[in-house]
Amino acid sequence: MTSKQKVALVSSVGGHLTELLALKSAFEDLEHFYVFNDEAPFQPPKNISVYTVAHAERDLLVAKNLLEFYRIFKKEKPTVMLSTGAGPAVPAAVVAKMLGIRVVFVESVAAVHQPTLTGILMQPFCDTLFVQWPQIGTHLKEGRWAGNIFGSS
Repeated sequence: MTSKQKVALVSSVGGHLTELLALKSAFEDLEHFYVFNDEAPFQPPKNISVYTVAHAERDLLVAKNLLEFYRIFKKEKPTVMLSTGAGPAVPAAVVAKMLGIRVVFVESVAAVHQPTLTGILMQPFCDTLFVQWPQIGTHLKEGRWAGNIFGSS
């Protein structure tokens, strides 16, 4: 018996959201929902849930994000979390791993020579970590290079 896949799409808005939406073909046929740390400048289809968590990367609000992600993930019951960063990725990944949810992270296309802080922090929580430039794979021991989402390399 195959279990139905449900994807939690976690991202900050702006460039990270642009990169997440560029991966649409990977999740558009699966049940999914979005979690952002700000109001997102796009309109998802009516049947897709969108959640907003506190905008907090490096302060005590991160604890609030952990609780928010726990509540959201317990309600939605995703089987996979996909993130392109930045701010909400790490607290989401911590909660996802606690709940047995697979974590997939795609390092930013802007990280050409060195990984981002988010990419470094995500390593212990990722089941799969993709980098978009081959040289980044040497900095992130778990990083897999498969090209970049915009088609240039």
